Amino acid sequence: MKKILLGALVLGFMSACNTDNLSNQNETPLDQETSAPSALKRSCPSEGIRQAMLLKNPALKQKMADIEFGTEKFTENLKLGKVLADGTVEIPVVFNVIYNTSAQNVSDARIAEQIAVLNADYGATNSDINKIPSAFQPSAAGDVKIRFKLVATNRKQSTKTGWRSDLEQMKKASTGGIDATDVNKNMNIWVVNSILDENNQPGTLGYAYYPENAGQWYDGLVIGYQYIGKTGASAPFNLGRTVTHEVGHYLNLPHLWGSSDTGCQTDYSNDTPTSPGPNYGNPTYPLNRVCGGVSRSQMFMNYMDYVDDKSMVMFSANQKTRMQAVVAASGPRSGLR
Repeated sequence: MKKILLGALVLGFMSACNTDNLSNQNETPLDQETSAPSALKRSCPSEGIRQAMLLKNPALKQKMADIEFGTEKFTENLKLGKVLADGTVEIPVVFNVIYNTSAQNVSDARIAEQIAVLNADYGATNSDINKIPSAFQPSAAGDVKIRFKLVATNRKQSTKTGWRSDLEQMKKASTGGIDATDVNKNMNIWVVNSILDENNQPGTLGYAYYPENAGQWYDGLVIGYQYIGKTGASAPFNLGRTVTHEVGHYLNLPHLWGSSDTGCQTDYSNDTPTSPGPNYGNPTYPLNRVCGGVSRSQMFMNYMDYVDDKSMVMFSANQKTRMQAVVAASGPRSGLR
């Protein structure tokens, strides 16, 4: 697919800075929260990893601020009609598969399925899009105008049975992993047999780095092999939506509840209702939860919540704008175009 310029973008400056923390899977649920039908709940440490990187490298805070400033300016330009060319950006994708057993060596067919899922979800051609409640249909993004093209698959067998998210050893050949393929021009996805936290505990489905890390050797996504594609993937995360969710982070989308594990914070998209924290399993609409003393119907079917794959079906219009700003000509991920 031809890569097309999204439009002219003039970056501005403002004073806000987003510092996100991990909202973890053990958060005490509110009365309205729906429990997952399985022992495993979705867990995404991308926010916690972001906070850790900010502590290690304070210069990233300014990069984050610049990205938010640019996103705000991009949004204002859209309102004023200043962005004239509206096309589709195609992101090259490199899969780096590190496996211990043959069962963990995900097939080319499953990787192709995953690319198809991404293109359907980001193009709003997913077969379950009709699940969007009528109340949220005016807020739906429709086609995000971002597509994904597989350009390479690298494979390596390893004796390791797990990879810690805080060490990033899967991303270095010198530590048994696979070096990234030009992070400035490709979205790298490392597929591993098990993702461990800093306490060597398994259970993480995947994680990703936000755009302020663009160009760094570790930039990209890490996904457990069980959650790639559909065929043979592990229920209830067997429709490829773990990657859809993590690509959202890669393109600057926070979780719906914001940066705090107590929730009720901004996700910088004013068309997603304020949320007190993750929703799990397969909730029934309407699901009302309280923030600031106000009960709001939750957009739990959004890809940036924690529900099971079959309950995720949409992005919002404001989320679309945020992602477009990131891949625009002056955005932090413009090299992917």
